[in-house]
Amino acid sequence: MENGAAQPVIVAIDGPSGTGKSSTSRAVAAQLGLSYLDTGAQYRAITWWMVTNGIDIDDPSAIAAVAGKPEIVSGTDPQDPTITVDGVDVAGPIRGQDVTSKVSAVSAVPEVRTRITELQRSIAASAVTGIVVEGRDIGTTVLPDADLKIFLTASAEARAARRSGELKGADVHATREALIKRDAADAGRKTSPLAKADDAVEVDTTDLTLQQVIECVVTLVEEKRAGK
Repeated sequence: MENGAAQPVIVAIDGPSGTGKSSTSRAVAAQLGLSYLDTGAQYRAITWWMVTNGIDIDDPSAIAAVAGKPEIVSGTDPQDPTITVDGVDVAGPIRGQDVTSKVSAVSAVPEVRTRITELQRSIAASAVTGIVVEGRDIGTTVLPDADLKIFLTASAEARAARRSGELKGADVHATREALIKRDAADAGRKTSPLAKADDAVEVDTTDLTLQQVIECVVTLVEEKRAGK
């Protein structure tokens, strides 16, 4: 494809909460004309459906039995990512405390991961110009053949400060405890734990501004594209 359209590039961005993953992924996708997928929103969406339909979150077999029921549709425009469940816009409700407190338990159920992973792979495969996919197991499990894998990290303190800033007036100490607990749940689960792929580039965002992180990732993607 010399001088023609650039090859579609698939970028996997993983890392725990509060590393700037979503803001970075969206900005990079927008800047480079790529699609964008927030995989965490999909797990939140299926969790919202379970909660709304009264499924017992403490019973993995009950969750597994209905994992195939909700229809989850993700819009991949980085300027305006959307998510619906059975035609209902859930972008707001999935960020609520109720869903946040239950998403790790639902995400740990293998049948849920299988279902959502298949959805994520089909979205990535159909992205014409390429896509930035952010999550916790993209480089290791969902898209192990991604062209570029990035793992964002930051200290627990920095992440808690960012999260509590996002959560308006949240207690930094409580936020830090919740993040550490969530990390442990995500890293410790048997199916597709939060982990850094061997061939991922690690970017520590503790002392970087969001703009610096975005510039760093854009450079990595552009280098990857140039080398294709």
